[in-house]
Amino acid sequence: MRALVADPAAPAKLRLDEVPEPDHGPVLLDVHHISLNHGEIAFAGRLAPGTVHGYDAAGVVVRAAEGSPPVGARVIAFGAGAWAERMAVNADAVAEVPAAVDLADAAALPMAGLTALRTLRTAPILGKRVLITGASGGVGRFAVQLAAIGGAHVIAQANRQDGLAELGAHEVVADLAGVRPVDLVLDNVGGRLLVDAWKLLKPGGSVQNIGWTSGEPAVFEPYSIFSIGPSKSLNTFGDVTAPAANLSTLAELLAAGRISPEVGWRGSWERLDEAAEALLQRRVSGKAVLDVRG
Repeated sequence: MRALVADPAAPAKLRLDEVPEPDHGPVLLDVHHISLNHGEIAFAGRLAPGTVHGYDAAGVVVRAAEGSPPVGARVIAFGAGAWAERMAVNADAVAEVPAAVDLADAAALPMAGLTALRTLRTAPILGKRVLITGASGGVGRFAVQLAAIGGAHVIAQANRQDGLAELGAHEVVADLAGVRPVDLVLDNVGGRLLVDAWKLLKPGGSVQNIGWTSGEPAVFEPYSIFSIGPSKSLNTFGDVTAPAANLSTLAELLAAGRISPEVGWRGSWERLDEAAEALLQRRVSGKAVLDVRG
C-alpha cells in the first residue's frame, strides 16, 4: 500500500512511498481522507525515516473487532500510522460517522476536535470567561465553537480573525491588551502570549498549554507566577486515550450542524508539499484535509 512516510530529505520531510500493510491492531480501515495538524508537519523531520506518519483518518471498516463499528461502516479514527491507504487501530479509537456527514469533513475532527473538547472539560465553563489563543488554527476554531456551545463567554485571540465571531466568539482580538481577567485559557501559541495570558488568569483558574506555534520561549519574570488566593495552574494537555466516545460526540455535533468542520484546504495527498507549506505558513484557517481515494 502507499503511505506518507518520514523522509528528512523531502521538502515537507514526508513523501509518498510503498510500505507493507499494517499487521497490528484489531480494526482495519480503508482510508479515504486524512487531515494534517500543524505539529505533525512541523516535527515530521524528527521521525525515523520510513515511519508512517499521522493520526487523523476517515474511511470504511474492512476488519471489525469487539466494540468497534461493523465491517462497511463509515468511520473516523485516531491513532498512529493514519496517513496510509490502510490503517490499523484499536476498537476504542474509532467511531461511526452519521450518514449526513461527508467523510472528508469528518476527517478534520479527530486530533483537533478531541484536544479542544477534552481541554474544555478540564474545568466548568458555563458562564465563565474562556480565552483561546491561536484561535484561527484547527484546535482553536473547534475550541471556539465548543466553548460557545458550553455556555462560556469566549475570547478568541488570532492574527487571522476571519469567521471567529460567526463561530461563537464574543470577543475577537489580535492581542491581549484590554482583555479583562479570564477563568480558563486554552493556549495554542506559547511564547510571550502565554506569559500575557497567565497575567489575565483569575485566582483558581488554569492555563491549558496545548500548542506552541510561536516557537518562542515563554519567559516569566521572577515571582510573576505567584498568586495570592486560590491556586492558579499551568498545565500541559495531551490526553487522547480511548477517544471513541468523544469522537462520536464530535461526529454527532457535526451531523446536527452545531459545529463546522472548518476545512480551510483540501486536495489530493499527491499535493502534500503544497498543503504542508500552506499550513506552516499560516495560510490555512482551520484544517487541511487530503483525499487518499477519489
